[in-house]
Amino acid sequence: MGVINVLDKHVAELIAAGEVVERPASVIKELVENAIDAGAKNITVEIKNGGTTFMRVTDDGCGIAKDDVRVAFLRHATSKVKEQEDLDCISTLGFRGEALASIASVSRLQLITRNVNEDIGSSYLIEGGEEVSFDDAGCPVGTTFVIRDLFYNIPARAKFLKKDVSEGNAVSNVIDKTALSRPDIAFTYIRDGKQALKTFGDGKLLSAIYSVFGREFASGLIPVDYKLDSVTVGGYVSKPVHARPNRNMQNFFINGRYVKSRTAMAAVEEAFKHSIMVGKFPSCVLNLSLPFENIDVNVHPSKIEVRFINERPVFDAVYHAVKSALS
Repeated sequence: MGVINVLDKHVAELIAAGEVVERPASVIKELVENAIDAGAKNITVEIKNGGTTFMRVTDDGCGIAKDDVRVAFLRHATSKVKEQEDLDCISTLGFRGEALASIASVSRLQLITRNVNEDIGSSYLIEGGEEVSFDDAGCPVGTTFVIRDLFYNIPARAKFLKKDVSEGNAVSNVIDKTALSRPDIAFTYIRDGKQALKTFGDGKLLSAIYSVFGREFASGLIPVDYKLDSVTVGGYVSKPVHARPNRNMQNFFINGRYVKSRTAMAAVEEAFKHSIMVGKFPSCVLNLSLPFENIDVNVHPSKIEVRFINERPVFDAVYHAVKSALS
């Protein structure tokens, strides 16, 4: 008798959810990215108990059409990719079509949404991946997700969650990075009933930096604006006198997506090489713009790591951008 089993659909979905939904912060990241892709100009995020018991993400984007609500929760259902060739030039933050299905399979989820072309909205309730109700709802154009009791049906996963403070800090980090990536969007973040962050959505990066990191950090920055061939670098780097003992304040964004980039990090530190003491590190908030076909964002489920077709032009652009700002 064979020993290989084809997994039950529900079990398979729980395993797949583990690749996308690691903790409350990963849920918030996926939902906020969807809101941005929907064209939202105002996004409000609220969590309680680190997000383990309650998360709410509200946006004023285009909303989801009634006919698309159920489809949106099917695995690999996405409005952002149609053909294989689309993977070569991804311009949206989300594209895998796994997030909603994964989140719904490990929580009690309520979706309230109204599409810009519809007069009445929809309310959809789904628990553990199973539909509970689907009704009409009076609501403004846009989308609200309410997520309750994350991992309520997988106690083994819930045990690996950290303390509420740690989970809440991880959510805060996601909101901070996203707010920096899109200064044209007004973000409001409420943590356990208290407003933890508010950005103004005025399109000014320095304004977003001020809201996220405070006056002292914002006042110690030098503007960066540089273009080399097809790579544009903009943003801010810290003055050498404000060098820090670690790299925690190095923030890189590529085409509006927060990423961890060894290439960009090495370029910044090389540009600072003779300006700061050994063992000290510069801070930065840098936006890199380059053709979508020159970068692969489909490397890791969290989409936080990217791969460049050719790293040299990126290194050179960042290095010369920072070097010229310092001089």
